[in-house]
Amino acid sequence: MRKLKTLIMATAAASTFATAALAERGSDGNLNIAYWQAVSILNPYLSGGTKDIEASSLILDPLANYRPDGSMEPALATEIPTIENGGVSEDLRSITWKLRDDVVWSDGTPFTAADVVFSANYCLDPEGGCNAASNFADVESVEALDDHTVKINFAVAKPFPYGPFVGATAPVIQEAQFKECMGAKAPECTEANFGPIGTGPFVVDEFRANDVVTYKANDNYRDPAQPAFATVVLKGGGDSAATTRSVLETGEFDYAWNVQVEPEVLDQMMAAGKGEIISAFGTSVERLMVQLTNPDPSLGDKRATVEGGPHPFLSDINVRKALSMAIDREILVEVGYGPNGQVTCNVLPAPEIYASTANDACKTQDVEGAKALLDEAGWVPGSDGVREKDGVRLSILYQTSTNSVRQGTQALIKQMWQEIGVETELRNIDAGVFFGGDQSSPDTFQKFFADIEMYTNNFDGTDPEAYMGNWVCSEIPSPSNQWIGNNMPRYCSEEYNALSAEMGKTASIEKRSELAKKMNDMLMQEYVIIPLIHRGRVSAASNTLGNVVLNPWDSELAFAEEWTRVE
Repeated sequence: MRKLKTLIMATAAASTFATAALAERGSDGNLNIAYWQAVSILNPYLSGGTKDIEASSLILDPLANYRPDGSMEPALATEIPTIENGGVSEDLRSITWKLRDDVVWSDGTPFTAADVVFSANYCLDPEGGCNAASNFADVESVEALDDHTVKINFAVAKPFPYGPFVGATAPVIQEAQFKECMGAKAPECTEANFGPIGTGPFVVDEFRANDVVTYKANDNYRDPAQPAFATVVLKGGGDSAATTRSVLETGEFDYAWNVQVEPEVLDQMMAAGKGEIISAFGTSVERLMVQLTNPDPSLGDKRATVEGGPHPFLSDINVRKALSMAIDREILVEVGYGPNGQVTCNVLPAPEIYASTANDACKTQDVEGAKALLDEAGWVPGSDGVREKDGVRLSILYQTSTNSVRQGTQALIKQMWQEIGVETELRNIDAGVFFGGDQSSPDTFQKFFADIEMYTNNFDGTDPEAYMGNWVCSEIPSPSNQWIGNNMPRYCSEEYNALSAEMGKTASIEKRSELAKKMNDMLMQEYVIIPLIHRGRVSAASNTLGNVVLNPWDSELAFAEEWTRVE
């Protein structure tokens, strides 16, 4: 129990991050932010796209956020519950949050515990699809003890009880606005999903999906001196080079998110002297997701679902392993990322205590080994050099979002796979569509109507329990859950499920580390995820923007109310 108390106290440590004093709300005028992936929806429960979650974080608050140093800081709560202060029960079966009594929604109505209870029920509704479902793992019930006290009860002891309502992926939404949007009706509530009423520093002024969001300062925000900016324009679309240039060279924008620009091009932009690059290594991994089900369009509604059957060739682990062995990750880092990338063989690369060394063989390319593996498995070159077996050709549709670095990575991997007799068709999709929440679109990363797809993902905070829970069977996207879920490969293992459940009730940090590594190693050694690059989070900030520190553990915009204009 002492180790557990130490873990919870360390996790909930008060932040020492200094915030600048602000003169008055809105005194710094307009803030221009560029996201080359345009925002599709402002309800993070209905989208797995980072750009949607981060755009929403200007409006919606959780009970607590993670600071740039990884510590938790109360947002809508008065303090972080611990065993010592009585907020976490001794049996670890409940956590009780005390809510601030000075918070109102942006429409002026009171924020109460009922809104927190509703938000939990909204995500847990079995007829809906909730992107943050893994944050609510093992939640049995959420109850309002009074207007400003919420108790979350777990079905099992939860040594890390900070999954629900901590971080930008699981905020509190207003019951009055969303009460008719439960379950299967959730995606139909366009007005609420595009213009949520929030408790955050800004409110939506206008939202044009897949284009631009304009915000204005929330007149009812709990800190009368924040935010410093009166308005915000978050412009989406284009490409990373253009958005980065708009900060570093032209000065048109103040902040550019997710810089993915070749190192030599970035150096040229920096020479203009209008801005700087800010970066931090967290848990972001550029990876290949391997489709284990059949994406054949002829399957109709069963396409890319478990019901549609296994993939015609990627269901063979020898093929998946050979694809990984053929990749030279050092070249991918050198060409596309420079010092902002590192080779990784894990989908869970950090914090260090959770990083496995069992998969380090992937750091060395092995083309001849990959060829031999395919030969032994019966995949032999045809007359055109493409390997085949029983009439099935190793011909891959490989998709990702539109971005010059990603297209460069695709081209390099295509060449590497060609060396081992694999044919590859490259496809890139506008990022606003690829990471969007439009369930009618066939091009989202969750529908995954391809063989391989590539993107980066990470998780809030420093504890990986909810993140590793993304690959349990229940997280598989399908028509029955509105294609919401994080298990893109459609991987399903009872052994993996059991490890995930065990981590949820394990106290020892050493044991939690062991379980997390086991889950990582299962995914890596089954080659259902092929990790490529441990990416630093990299953004560009204008020299006139102050008090900005890149946050690798939460939304980059989680503390935008603290940003200021400087000379």
